[in-house]
Amino acid sequence: MSTLPVAAVLPELLTALRNKPQTLLIAPTGAGKSTWLPLLLLREMPAGRILLLEPRRLAARNVAQRLAEQLGEQPGETVGYRMRAETCVGPNTRLEVVTEGILTRMIQRDPELSGISLVLLDEFHERSLQADLALALLLEIQQGLRDDLKLLIMSATLDDRRLSQLLPEAPVVVSEGRSWPVERRYQGLPVHQRFDEAVAIATAQLLREESGSLLLFLPGVGEILRVQEQLRERVPRDVMLCPLYGALPLSEQRRAILPAPPGQRKVVLATNIAETSLTIEGIRLVVDSAQERTAKFDPRSGLTRLITQRISQASMTQRAGRAGRLEPGICLHLVAADQAERAAAQGQPEMMQSDLSGLLLELCLWGCTDVAQMSWLDKPPEPNLAAARRLLQQLGALDEQERLTVQGRRMAQLGLDPRLAAMLVAAATPDERSTAAQLAAILEEPPRGDGALNDALTKPQGNWRARARQLLKRIQGEAGSCDPELAPGLLARGFADRIALRRGQQGRYLLANGMGATLEPDSPLTRHEWLLAPLLLQGASSPDARILQALPVDPERLAAEVPGLLSQSDSVEWDEGPGTLKAWRRWRIGDLTVRRQPLNRPDENQLHQAILNGIRDKGLSLLNWSEAAQQLRLRISCAARWLPEHPWPKVDDETLLATLEQWLLPQMGGVKSLQALKNLDLCQGLYSLLDWSLRQRLDSALPTHYTVPTGSRIAIRYDADNPPALAVRMQEMFGEATTPSIAEGRVAMVLELLSPAHRPLQITRDLAAFWGGAYREVQKEMKGRYPKHVWPDSPATAQPTRRTKRHQ
Repeated sequence: MSTLPVAAVLPELLTALRNKPQTLLIAPTGAGKSTWLPLLLLREMPAGRILLLEPRRLAARNVAQRLAEQLGEQPGETVGYRMRAETCVGPNTRLEVVTEGILTRMIQRDPELSGISLVLLDEFHERSLQADLALALLLEIQQGLRDDLKLLIMSATLDDRRLSQLLPEAPVVVSEGRSWPVERRYQGLPVHQRFDEAVAIATAQLLREESGSLLLFLPGVGEILRVQEQLRERVPRDVMLCPLYGALPLSEQRRAILPAPPGQRKVVLATNIAETSLTIEGIRLVVDSAQERTAKFDPRSGLTRLITQRISQASMTQRAGRAGRLEPGICLHLVAADQAERAAAQGQPEMMQSDLSGLLLELCLWGCTDVAQMSWLDKPPEPNLAAARRLLQQLGALDEQERLTVQGRRMAQLGLDPRLAAMLVAAATPDERSTAAQLAAILEEPPRGDGALNDALTKPQGNWRARARQLLKRIQGEAGSCDPELAPGLLARGFADRIALRRGQQGRYLLANGMGATLEPDSPLTRHEWLLAPLLLQGASSPDARILQALPVDPERLAAEVPGLLSQSDSVEWDEGPGTLKAWRRWRIGDLTVRRQPLNRPDENQLHQAILNGIRDKGLSLLNWSEAAQQLRLRISCAARWLPEHPWPKVDDETLLATLEQWLLPQMGGVKSLQALKNLDLCQGLYSLLDWSLRQRLDSALPTHYTVPTGSRIAIRYDADNPPALAVRMQEMFGEATTPSIAEGRVAMVLELLSPAHRPLQITRDLAAFWGGAYREVQKEMKGRYPKHVWPDSPATAQPTRRTKRHQ
C-alpha cells in the first residue's frame, strides 16, 4: 500500500478527517483513492464502519472485488457491496461499497447512520443527481444529528472552488498521481466521413502504430455497436473487441475488464462508464471520441431528451488518465486542439437538467418543506421542481398543500422512480404485486428491441427476475404469479398520461397529456389503436416523442379497473361546415375521447361558451358589426388617443376577443344559434366597457352628431387613420366663421362641403381660410349651376339655409 501515491498524503488526510467534519481529496487516476485508500482508512480509523459511494454499479462491484482481493477475501467478508438488485454483505463487513440510491435509502431508514463513522463520496466530479442529494442529506446529518460523522469527497478533477464555497472550512488535500506520462494528441474527425467509420479508421491506425490494449470512449450503445462492426474489418485477428456498457450481462462486462489472454490484446469500446473507478486491465492506449450522451429533462413536456454533446475538459482529463495506469501511454482525443481548449471546464450537473420528481419525493420523506433550505452546490431549478410537484400530485403522493399523503409516504419508502412506486403501491393482490414488481424491473432496465412490453413480461431475463424478487421483499406482500393481463391496469396507476390513441398515419399516436408520439413503422404494435407507453424519449428534431416500450390496452376495460381514470364532460362545438352548433357528452382519458354521444338540450352556459370559442377561432367578423357599432368602437379608440388622461378601455381585436365574457356574454341571453348571435346589438356590449362618467364624457367630447348653423344634426364620421369628418351642404354652414372641433377642442374636423345635390365641392380643415379665399371660385361656378340657391358674398356672416331663394 505504501507504494501508491495516495499513501504519501495519508498523514495529512488523517489529520484533516480527525479535525474537520468534511475533507476534499483531489487525487489523479491511478493514485489509489478508490482501490487502496478505503483500506488504509479502515486500518487507521478502526472505530465504526465506512461507506464508499460509487456512482455506477459496474464500478461499485469492481471496486469491492479489488478491495476484498487485497485482503485475501471474497466480497461479503470485511468488504461488501450494496446496489440495486444485488447485496453482498456479511455480519463482519466493515467497509461497504454502495451505489447512490442505496445510500439515500440507508439515510432515510436511519437518519443517524448508526455505526457509520466515515462516508466517502467517490468520483464526485460527475455531479450526479443522487450524489448532490446525498451530500445535502449528509450535511444535514452532520449539522443536526451526528457531529462526529466524517465526510470525504474525492475525485481526480474536483471543482474544488465550488465545493470550498459550500464547505469553506473543509481542508483540500492534493495527491500526486503515478509518474507514468500520458501523451495527449488531438485530431479532428473528417467532415466527409460517417462518425463510426472515421472513429474506426483513427483507432485502427493507432493500434497499428502502438503496442498495448486500447480503451475507446463512445457516446452510447448505438455508436459502440456500429464502430465495433467497422473495426472487425480493420484490426488483426489477435485483437479482441469488447463492448462495455451498463446493460451488458455481467459475464461480458468481466470479459472487457479482465486482461486479454496471452498473445492477444483488446479494444474495449465503452461509454463514459469507464471514466471512473472502474479498472480495466492492460490499457495503454485511449481513443476519446470527445462526445457523450446526456439526458436533458423538459419540464414543459415532462419528457427527457437524449443529446450528444462535447465532453468537458474534466472528462477529457479523466479519460486520458486511463492510459497511464501501468506504463507510459497515449490518449488520442478525436477533436481539434483549439476546440478542446474551448470546452467547458466541468460538466453540467444532473441537478440542472433532470426530472426532479424522485428527488422531491425523497426530500418530502426527509421532512424538508423548503427545498431552498438544504445545502446545495447548485439549487434545483424552479421549473423542474414545479413539474415534479405536478407529477407527484397527479400520482397522489402530494396533497393540494404539497404535503406527503399516506400513499406518498409508502411510495417514498420504496426508493423507486415515483411512477414505478405508484404502480407498486397500487398492487393489492399477490398476482398484482408480482406483476407490478416484474414491470418495474423491466422498466428500470428496458430491453433493446421493438418495444413490445408484453414480450418482456412473458420471457423475463434473469436480472429482471432477481430485481422483481428484491422489490417484492421491499413491499412486504405475499407474492403470486406474474400475469400480463394485469399489466395495463397497474401501469395506468403510474403512467395514465401516457395512454395513447392512434391518429391516422401509421405509427403516430396522441397521448393523454396532449403530446404526440411515434412508433417505428415496422413495429407490430402499430396495428393496435390504443397503447400504454410507459417509456418515451423526446425526439431530437421532432416534436413527437419516441415510444420505447408499450403494450396494447382496451380503454373501456382500463377505465373499469382504474377508478377515476375516465372523466365525463359535456361540450358544445362549432360544426366547421355549416357553421352550426352541436352538443356532445364525452368520456375521456386525459385529452383522449373514449366514447361520445350527442346531447339534445345542451346547458345554455356551455352553449354560450362554445359560441365564444367559435368567435375566438373565427374572429370578430363573425359578429354583425352595424355602422353604429363600428362607429362606437372607433369613437372609443379615438378617445384613447385624443383624451389619454382618462382610463379608456382597449377595443382592438386582440383585447375584445380576450374579454368576450366581459362585454359580449351578458348580451347573449336567449342566443342559441348563429342567426340569433348576428341579431345582437353590439353597441350595448361596447357601452358596458365604459362606466357612467366615461360614457358621459364620450358622448360630450366625441359625439355621434354635430349641430350645424341651420340646426340640422349631421353624423360625424370617425376613422381609425384619419381625422373625424362632417359631410354637410355648404349652405347649411353659412354663418359658421371657423372650423368646428371635438375632443374638448383638441381635434378639428374635416369638412366635406357639398353642393345642393350633395356632390363634393370642397374639403377643408380651415373654414375661415376657405370663406376668405377659394370660396370665390366656387361661388362663381355654383351661381351658374344652381341659380335658385343663395351664394352670398360674405358666407361667414350670412344666414344659413336649407332652402332655395323661392322658399326663403
